[in-house]
Parts: sequence; C-alpha cells; structure tokens
Amino acid sequence: MSREPEPAPSRAAIEAIFRAERSRVLATVIRLVGGDFDLAEEMVQEAFIAGLGEWAAAGVPAQPRAWLVGVARHKAIDAIRRRVRFAEKRDELAARAAALADAHGAIETDAAVPDDRLRLIFTCCHPALAREAQVALTLRTLCGLTTDEIARAFLVPPPTMAQRLVRAKAKIRDAAIPYRVPEPADLPERLEAVMAVIYLVFNEGYVASAGDEHIRRELCREAIRLGRLVVELVPRGEPRGLLALMLLHDARRAARVDAAGDLVLLEDQDRGRWDAAAIADGLTLVEDALRREVGPYGVQAAIAAVHARAARADQTDWPQIAALYDVLLERWPTPVIALNHAVAVAMARGPETGLALCDRLAGELDAYHLFHAARADLLRRLDRRGEAAAAYAAALARQPGPIERRFLERRLAEMSAAHP
Repeated sequence: MSREPEPAPSRAAIEAIFRAERSRVLATVIRLVGGDFDLAEEMVQEAFIAGLGEWAAAGVPAQPRAWLVGVARHKAIDAIRRRVRFAEKRDELAARAAALADAHGAIETDAAVPDDRLRLIFTCCHPALAREAQVALTLRTLCGLTTDEIARAFLVPPPTMAQRLVRAKAKIRDAAIPYRVPEPADLPERLEAVMAVIYLVFNEGYVASAGDEHIRRELCREAIRLGRLVVELVPRGEPRGLLALMLLHDARRAARVDAAGDLVLLEDQDRGRWDAAAIADGLTLVEDALRREVGPYGVQAAIAAVHARAARADQTDWPQIAALYDVLLERWPTPVIALNHAVAVAMARGPETGLALCDRLAGELDAYHLFHAARADLLRRLDRRGEAAAAYAAALARQPGPIERRFLERRLAEMSAAHP
C-alpha cells in the first residue's frame, strides 16, 4: 500500500522554525564571515526567504539549521566575491572568500556546542567591546529585541542606540575580534555582561514595552531557563541571586493584570494567585546566593523576598526594603536604583521624604516614564492632585506601553476630576 504524501508545511509552521533557529543560524554565520554582523544578517535573511519558497514545495529538511547555514554561507561567498570586484582591499576580501569556501566542517563543528542560547550569549559578550555594547549587541542579535526596546532598557533615544550598535559591529569587523565560543577559563570575565543580558530579556518580558500584552511570557520563560543554566555553569552567588530575582518576580505574573487585561499594582494584587512553588524556589536561592557573596542581583532578590513573605500588602516590611536599597545605592548606584530607593523610603518614612529624594533625579530620569509615574503616585498620596495630574501627563508623554498607558490615563482622569 502506497503511503500518502505528507502535506506541505504551512507558512506559519515554517516561520516558527525560522524563529526557533534564527539566533543559532546567525551566530554561526557571523563566525563564518569573520564577524561581519551586517553581512551575516543580510545573508541569513536571504536564506530564510529561500527556505520559505523551497520548503513550502519540498518540505522541511531533516536538519533545517544546517540547511539555512549552508545557504547563507553560499550567499555570503557570492556577496564577498562581488565585493572583491569593486573594493580596494581585494586581497583581504579574496582571502575571506577563500576561507569561507573551505569552511565545510564549521557547521558540523558548531553542532557539537551545547544547543542552548547561553553559549551564544557568552560568545557575543566579548570583553574587547565596552560592556554596554556587549549587552546591547547581544540583545539585538541573539535575543531578537528591537533597537527601540533596547534603547528603552538603557534609557537612551533609539537613534543613539542604533549608532552604538553600528559602532560595535564595525569594531568587531575592523579589529577582527574572534567570534567563537569562549573557553571555560574565559567565562568568568564575561559573566557580568551575560547576566545583564538575561535580566534585560526578562525585564522586557515582564513589562513589555510594545504590543498589546503587558507580559511576554516566552521571554520570561527563556530568561529563567538561561538563568538556571548559568547557575549550573558558574558556582557563584550572583547567578543564584539573578535566578532568585527572576523567579520571585515571575511568581506574581498571574496577579499582575486583571480579567480585563488592565494593570494591577503590587499593593492591590490577589496574593493567593502568586506561584507558591516559584516563591519557595526563589527564597531558597536568595539565601544561598547571599551566603556565597553579596552582589546587586542577590540584594535585589532579597528585596523581592521581603515582598514575597508578606501575606498582605500592609504587612510588607518597608523599613527592611528601604535598608536593602540603602545597600544597593551605596555599592551599586544607578539612577533607577535611586528612584526605587526613593519609593521605598516613601513607603517606610512617608511620601514627603520620598518625594524629596525623587525630585533630585529629575535631571537624569526626565525621559523615563516611570520616574514621572512614581512622582505622580507620591503626589497623589500627599493629596496634591493638581501636581499629580501634571506628573501623570508627563509620564504619558514619555510613551509607556499600552497597558501602562491605560493605567496612567485612569489615574490622570481621577486627579483631573478631583482638581478641575
């Protein structure tokens, strides 16, 4: 009896494979073309277009990643040879083309690397680049965040971040920085940047800066998965602190939006909907982390643990949270930590005190919508409704995500109604 031919894969199924394989394919092609990010991204895109047409007709190959890398490699060879005919550095480009043409075994060699994005993140976080460039380039290339999303995370305008990404790619290309998986001995010097990447991916998932969903669960899940791998790879306290911090935040996910999809503040959340297993896991990890070392992720996880231990919002130990923020601000000062410190002080010692601390940050955080939202809330608590309305309007002018926007609009309407 003859077998029925398998149905051709749908466009959606093919696109799902592309999304799953993109970072691994791109990482391999970047290495094969000598660190030329722009060329690699262009050739990978062409390979995806070729795959979309061919796979729809002939079916998905047994090894789609190898197929895509192979097509991208051949297209890169052609592109480099075209450049040779016009570029001044003929010898250099010809040598690159020849090396690429001989790279048949590179794809199979790369397949021996553990199939996880963490190794690729370690690869991208090369110490020859400035730390911010390492993190931004990795977020853009391997984690798929947009330039706008990365700019928001770094509190800079998108054009500024775009220029930084261009400069980082150019440095890798021009300085011939090796783009390969580091040796085990090289991992510790890249650890801080790798953890920053993972936490920023988690944050983008936890408070989505674009789209209709406040939480992008797939990003949160991936960041936590990567965090677990770092804990296994590096026996230090800070990776445990990072994982604990993500777990304790993610444990509140189900309570952070209501049935209508609107934002629910921490103090108003139904704590019965918090994930008790994730909290237990996070509390164990944070204790272990702080026994090993005291670092910024561990201290932030300790703050999240104070919230997690409170059965009701009015049982939260705000003086302890403020004291932990004192430690963070003294040892690892950033404007955002200073803002969170101001809010904790407001809850522990009164909104007037917190507002005074908050106002000191106006110059550094004027472009940050959460700065204006925090000021607005403190002014609301002080019943200074006209000023609160102005602060809510300022927060809205800084283009928050859609769910945050709805929340801020409701608060603005409340303040405006009470203070015509």
